[in-house]
Amino acid sequence: MILVIGDIIVDEFIWGDVTRISPEAPVPVVSVNEIDRRLGGSANVVRNLHALETRSAMFGLVGDDEAGRWVHTRLSELDSDNRGVVTKANDRPTAIKTRIIARHQQVVRYDREWTQAALPETQARILTHVEEMLPNATATILSDYGKGVLTPDFIRQLIEKLQGGIIGVDPKPEHTDAYRGATFITPNLSEAAAMAGMQAINEDANAEMIAEKLHGDLNLEYVLLTRSERGMTLFDGKQSHHIPTAARDVFDVTGAGDTVIAVFTACLARGDDALTAAQIANRAAGVVVGKVGTATADWNEIDTH
Repeated sequence: MILVIGDIIVDEFIWGDVTRISPEAPVPVVSVNEIDRRLGGSANVVRNLHALETRSAMFGLVGDDEAGRWVHTRLSELDSDNRGVVTKANDRPTAIKTRIIARHQQVVRYDREWTQAALPETQARILTHVEEMLPNATATILSDYGKGVLTPDFIRQLIEKLQGGIIGVDPKPEHTDAYRGATFITPNLSEAAAMAGMQAINEDANAEMIAEKLHGDLNLEYVLLTRSERGMTLFDGKQSHHIPTAARDVFDVTGAGDTVIAVFTACLARGDDALTAAQIANRAAGVVVGKVGTATADWNEIDTH
């Protein structure tokens, strides 16, 4: 079982067609055909693990609202243990990101969310549930979307508690120092450059320097940088490995980072070496960016990509 801790988001998609411009303002009019909801943020990592037939447990925060109840139901349908998903009855709503899409292109996105830090007592409840599940865990993913669940102090608490196991982090630059002691991080190039205090130049030599600096500064085993059209760079403590992109068509990068950390972690947890795990994660990313919306990749799709 892989534990997933972080910011739960509901990704809502409104699909439609644009045939005219509004007479009220210079904006397109979207005729709605379909409305779809998917687990997003940290919960999209759970979706990806489910697609990989890997058991998971989710830890995070939702509001006492319809969207929060939907999250609990959907996690249960994915056979993910959601006892660690805390429901808040105050003014904190479940985070929802709504995207309006026409002809496979986003027209606009609007967010409904509360990004203030979670209360210490809420984090303590999450930590208690994590401790209960640890004996069953093969790895843990900290999925940091910067929405208030994973504060620096809480991240440090978790990493200290999780020592001895695989700890993967999808990071946010503002929390860089807190990730010290994790097993690996999976930032994109822009995030990694900000974390290292360097320029985000998408060239192999620069990616190597960034990865090596983060590896040393944060006492990590691996750094896996995602680099858009340049693929990925893995630094394993001894050398850098550059992995060309596996994307054939790019329609939507939403949630691709969730796929990368889910697949990389699942592969390490089953005993793959880091380079093999990174190569498989790279293929998985190539699959999901070819889909529209928050997507997943299963083993068959990855193997045949």
